Amino acid sequence: MAVTPVVLALSQSGADVAHKIAAHLGAQVHGREGRVDKADVYFANALDHARDLFAAGTPIVGVCASGILIRAVAPLLADKTTEPPVVSVSDDGAVVVPLLGGHRGANRLARDIADHLSGTAAVTTAGDVALGVALDEPPAGWKMADGNAKGVMAALLAGQPFTLYGSAPFLEALQDAPNVTLAPARATRSVGPPPVRLVADDNPGLGLAWYPQQFVLGLGCARNADPAEMWDLVTGLLDDAGVGFEAIAAVASIDLKADEPAILDCARLLGAPVRFFDAASLEGETPRLANPSDVVFAEVGCHGVSEGAALAGVGQDGDLVVEKVKTATCTAALAMADAPMTAAPGRSRGTLSVVGIGPGQATWRTPEVSRLVADAEELVGYGLYIDLLGPLAAGKIRSDFPLGGEEARCRYALEEAAKGKNVALVCSGDAGIYAMGALVFELLGRGPEESGVSDAARRVEVICSPGVSALQGAAARAGAPLGHDFCTISLSDLLTPRDDIIRRLHAAAEGDFVIAFYNPVSKTRRTLLAEARDILLQHRPADTPVMLATSLGRPEEHVRYRRLDALEVDEVDMMTVVLVGSSNSKLAHLGEGPRMYTPRGYARKIDGDLSGKA
Repeated sequence: MAVTPVVLALSQSGADVAHKIAAHLGAQVHGREGRVDKADVYFANALDHARDLFAAGTPIVGVCASGILIRAVAPLLADKTTEPPVVSVSDDGAVVVPLLGGHRGANRLARDIADHLSGTAAVTTAGDVALGVALDEPPAGWKMADGNAKGVMAALLAGQPFTLYGSAPFLEALQDAPNVTLAPARATRSVGPPPVRLVADDNPGLGLAWYPQQFVLGLGCARNADPAEMWDLVTGLLDDAGVGFEAIAAVASIDLKADEPAILDCARLLGAPVRFFDAASLEGETPRLANPSDVVFAEVGCHGVSEGAALAGVGQDGDLVVEKVKTATCTAALAMADAPMTAAPGRSRGTLSVVGIGPGQATWRTPEVSRLVADAEELVGYGLYIDLLGPLAAGKIRSDFPLGGEEARCRYALEEAAKGKNVALVCSGDAGIYAMGALVFELLGRGPEESGVSDAARRVEVICSPGVSALQGAAARAGAPLGHDFCTISLSDLLTPRDDIIRRLHAAAEGDFVIAFYNPVSKTRRTLLAEARDILLQHRPADTPVMLATSLGRPEEHVRYRRLDALEVDEVDMMTVVLVGSSNSKLAHLGEGPRMYTPRGYARKIDGDLSGKA
């Protein structure tokens, strides 16, 4: 469980226990407004708050009744292999119940909390209860190979005889099981310790294996080397050494190769994190290299990339166990630490997640965006947009930028990611629609002479995640105004010449598109919306419906309808989306008020079909 949990306190009676748990776990306390005196973050609605955290993949420890957490997350349950742990704790700390994610850290977390509070962990998972161990939940530094953990556990509980070859601290409880025989580990490698295996005596095909992760694979390559060539080299090296993929704690290289597909694909196929070191760090490993090279030094500033990275990855107590092997464009080497590695040194590649959080309502934010925000170390964006994240922003480094200065905002986010950080660039709506997504790629596409970004920034991973745009939010509130062809036009002439905007208005008017106007007005820009209205009136009826949607998805949301000829600039601001219907758009007057829609022509099609049959 890599993500730090959040501790929820729903009442003052459980606040003391919540703070004890949080201090023990190094976590934050989120408290209910008006009911908890002291907390790091306050929330108004417990169900919504817990749901947001769960959707973002954040482990939850709730000092509250179990039913509250169950009702909160129940609508989101889908895949137990990916859902975060959820644990409830009684107000007095006497009982700790892992509700979800027992084999994803919840059972272990519950026991840890119960031990700290001198309470009882109400673990109900069969293996934990009967044997005191979760076979598919090894601790950091160990990795289980693919296997039928459920089948093995069922056979163990049924009393079938098994043999445990080797030992590991987390399997001590299993060693005392009456139907488990202990035996020495069976060596399967030419280097390093063998895996620990549990095998059914009467069915050798039923078993599990756990590998101590003590190896770091160092890689180097020419620019744009063939990933298939690298993979063949690596699999050959590991096969000759008798080292399983699961034993690889990390893949390592020089930071200049942080965007090399051959290295990144190899790490992905191995299921291992990738870490990078600068040339100075790798040069410090020169005395331990088996094959130092002046040619490599002249090229990248260190005497060995693959051997140096492998050694840097395992530290001074580790050793090089497989010297550099190479092809025409790739090199690989293997080093071994003196014990299972719980963390990989070096820095990660660096990630910039460009996310759209929707118009502002938490329930309109996608689970993927919530997860990317939760995973980020630093949040960058306009301060109001970060504030709209609520609990997801709590406790994170945040760099607020004012409106305007968008290039500085994107440049900063890219350069921070270049340091190996996980950064989220927060936009409203969808980040790729009139937002920062395009500017990020524009900066990455510029050369140094065009005020681009650093070479390190060009090597970061950029993830774009879709969001609910203001256009979609307005359309949903209206009904179905986008039922036929539509377009969007920004009325801001800060970056687009006014003549271009006018030309697009005429084209959209003549084409009879439904039109969503973004950035319709500002304090100093008041005329283009009126011009747009007058242009559209030349091509569509005066009673064409217009929807004005302000502050969508927020408590102050305000939606109203106007005729096109009655559209007034003064009732529109920068927080308003203006949605103008086509000549076919209509209002349906329902009990709760008017709803706007644009027919797709089904009525005409049906009439035509019927007339044809007649």
